[in-house]
Amino acid sequence: MEREASCACGKLRIACRGEPIRISICHCLACQKRTGSVFGMQARFLKGNVRHIAGDSTRFTREGDSGGTVSFHFCPHCGSTVYWELSGVPEAYAVAVGAFADPTFPAPRVSVYESRRHDWVDLADLPDIERLG
Repeated sequence: MEREASCACGKLRIACRGEPIRISICHCLACQKRTGSVFGMQARFLKGNVRHIAGDSTRFTREGDSGGTVSFHFCPHCGSTVYWELSGVPEAYAVAVGAFADPTFPAPRVSVYESRRHDWVDLADLPDIERLG
């Protein structure tokens, strides 16, 4: 299977083969600010399974709560974050699940920073999800 994610204007794209090694949602306050939503959602793909990255990107790097860094690649034309690199997982790219624009994309299996999850976010339909922090 191959999936392609892109920004809103289509000028920044990443194509990934196979299944993600992790699909997760993050409730940290930085992800809430970055996405403008109540959590961010990512699918991690091994770099060897990324067929291509096309288009220009602007990079924003910040330190995470864990002490590692994360470098977000976003489109300089429309501003959409498409993928990012985590210093703690150098063998993979994280891709914004929404950038795939695929309602059949698999559900998350991990939920992090649960202590910052909005009370009304209900994950009851995901009984096997691993909950961290």
